[in-house]
Parts: sequence; C-alpha cells; structure tokens
Amino acid sequence: MKSCFDRYFFGILIAVELLMSFTFLGYIHLPPISVTIAYLPILVAGCLFHPAQSAWIGLIFGITSMYKASASYVLPADAVFSPFFSGFPIGSLLLSIGTRAVFGFFVGIAFLFARKRKHYRLWIGCISAIAPKIHSLLVYTAMGILFPELGYHYYSALNWDLGDAVFALICVAVVTLVWEIYNSDTVQNIKLCMEQSYKNPYAPKKMNLYFFIFAFSMVCMAIFASLYFSERESYMLQRHGLLVSDAISSDLLLLQIQFLIAMLSLNVISVILLISIYKYMSYKEYKGEMDGLTGIMGRRMFLSHCEKAQKEHAKDAERTGWFLFVDADYFKEINDSFGHSVGDQVLMEIAGNLQKLFGEEGRVGRIGGDEFAVIVENTLTKQELMQRLDQFLQNLSGVLSDKKVSCSIGGYQFVFPQNVKHLLTETDDMLYQAKANGRACYALKEIQ
Repeated sequence: MKSCFDRYFFGILIAVELLMSFTFLGYIHLPPISVTIAYLPILVAGCLFHPAQSAWIGLIFGITSMYKASASYVLPADAVFSPFFSGFPIGSLLLSIGTRAVFGFFVGIAFLFARKRKHYRLWIGCISAIAPKIHSLLVYTAMGILFPELGYHYYSALNWDLGDAVFALICVAVVTLVWEIYNSDTVQNIKLCMEQSYKNPYAPKKMNLYFFIFAFSMVCMAIFASLYFSERESYMLQRHGLLVSDAISSDLLLLQIQFLIAMLSLNVISVILLISIYKYMSYKEYKGEMDGLTGIMGRRMFLSHCEKAQKEHAKDAERTGWFLFVDADYFKEINDSFGHSVGDQVLMEIAGNLQKLFGEEGRVGRIGGDEFAVIVENTLTKQELMQRLDQFLQNLSGVLSDKKVSCSIGGYQFVFPQNVKHLLTETDDMLYQAKANGRACYALKEIQ
C-alpha cells in the first residue's frame, strides 16, 4: 500500500483484530445465541484493500486462535487448533493458521471482483453475508480431513440457525458502513491531506521521535502492568489457601499475555490516531498559511521562514544572502482595465517566475496584494543576481499582449544572522529607490 492513510488504517485493523480476538469484543453471547465476530477486520480489509492485506489479518486471526487453544482448560474440539495438544502439530497449524489465511485471501479476491461490478454495493453486501459460511466451510472441511476422529465434515457448515442469521446481518451492516464511511468525501479529504503532509517543510522534525517515545512509554507501562497483575494474582490465590500448580501458572501466564496484547493493541490504535490527527491538522495549518492564488508562502509563513533561516545559518561564517522586495507596477490599472481575472494571471506569473528563478536558492512569499518577497539563502554575487533579475523582468514583459507588465525590485545583501526587521527596512528603502528611478527596474545595496 503506497498510501500513508491506508497503511495507518491497516495497522488499526490489525490492532482491532488482536483486541477482538483476545477480549469479549470479538464475541456476542446472548443465550441461546453465541456469535463470533472476531474476524470482521478480515472482511473490512478485503473490502477496502487487496487480498494480501485480508490474508495477513486472516493469518493473525489464526495465530490468536492457536494461542488461545493452547490453554489447558479448552474443550477437546478446540484443543485440535493447538500444535501442543492435538498430537498432530502440522495439522493444527494448517487448521488454525492455514484455513484463516486462505479465508482472508479468498475474501479479498471476492471483494476485488465485487468492486469492479456495476452494482458493487449489492455484491459487497452479498459477499459479506456469505463470508461467515465460507469460513465455517473451510474450517470444518480441514477438521474433517486432518482430524476425522472428531466427526466433523464439510456439511457441518451447512446448518443455518439464528446465530448465523444474526452474524450475516452484522457482517453486511459493518462492512457496508465502513465502506461508505471510507469512501465519503470527508474521509477522502482527510486522506488527501495526510498524503500531502510530507510536503510540509515546517512540521517539527523531532515530532516523529516524540511519537516514538510516547509509544515506547505506553508499551513499557502495559508490560509492567501485566507483570504486576500476574504476580499479584498468584500471591492472592496463595493467600486464600489455593495451591498454584505449574499448569495453573501456565494458564495464568497465557491470560496475562492476552491482556498485554489487548493493552498494546489499544496503545497502537491510540498512537496511530494521534499521528494521523497531528499530520492532518499540521497540513491544514500549513495550507492555511500558503497563498491560495499563487501557491507560494503567505506573509506569516514567509517571515517565519526568514527567522528560521537566520538561526539555521547562524554558524556559517561570513555566509551572505539577499533579501528582495518585488512590487508589481501599476497593478491597479491592470485590474481596472482588464479585470481581476487578468490581474490574478499577472500575479501568478510573477510568483511562478520568482519561484523558478530563486526557488532552489531560497524561498518566495506573497506579503501583500501585489507585493512579493524573496530570501536568497545561497551565496550569489551581485552580477549573478542581476542576471536573474534581468531575466525575470524580460519574462514578465510578454505576459499581456496589450500592456507591458513590469515590477519594481529592491534588493539588500546581508550576512547571516541578521535581524529580519532590519532586512525589511533596508530592502524597503531600496524598493522606493527603484520606484523613484522610474519603475520597471531594480535597486540593489551590496555589502561594502
């Protein structure tokens, strides 16, 4: 999966699968109905993604089933899922893990087919409804082949009772609902923002480290809590005069590990949601600071970058840069004569040309209606800068066929680090000098 959003969502599905398999959340017991819903994440992964993803979650579901069957208190029919108790380890592995992985892959193929149909929603609903029976058919067939002494056969899955009907309805409702939510405009907008979040150069670089530390702390706390409760359980039983045998200790340890995995699954879901929310909000804030018309930085973001650049290059001995103000000449006349759409075109051309000429050397920002600013962070000689500015003015002159477009430009050379307010003042003085010289030109102040 290339999508960052999809990878996060898939991670949540894995965590939900573990959480449902190891807690009561994966089972509904309303006498006389007992329904297992722990493999709903398999169906959701198959519906939203590809067969490989649903097969992986099927594999995880099989591993959890094998793990739970390895407790000494399970029923004989469940013990065959454990390679430690069945007497046929390979058969148990094929039954507990193999059938679930095959089920996940088969479901993924079926949903992949459904998504390409004309009435795909109907197909998705039908596959969701029959998926439980497909799972039962695979498991009972494998039990009949691998463990025939239990008396199960493929036709054991063909019985239909109230529990089967309830689960079929649950599968259809959950899968259809998740499908509609996932493909809604709101979620797709969130997905787009998260995919574009890597373009935000102003997000704190240490934030990933902070999230890692937070996740590691959560894992440590979950482990310590499990160890503590495991030790206190044994002590409590002994205080009540109950002898804790090795078999009981083993089962208690299995339960504590289940509790630990359930806790870690909750932690994973929490961390993924926190990261997703942060990426989404960070990118929305970043987009809010960009100029909507030209696609370059807005005033606040540009000035913030200038402050940041002074600190980043503060240790570079005698490093020089340029600060430029670029003001469109007679822009009000262009708007009044040709309309605002033509005026917008002129502003976009100015921004595009500045970005093309200086984007690799620094940053470009729109700081007012027809006013732009550039900070050149790489060292350029006055002659090199003049060549680029001449090219910029020449490019602009042919933007409109009925009127020559030009800009007045003020430039100030400085040594890092420099106070940004001082840069603004000095460069503004040079801009006024360019305007006094007749506009359509530049005035530059070089370090003496």
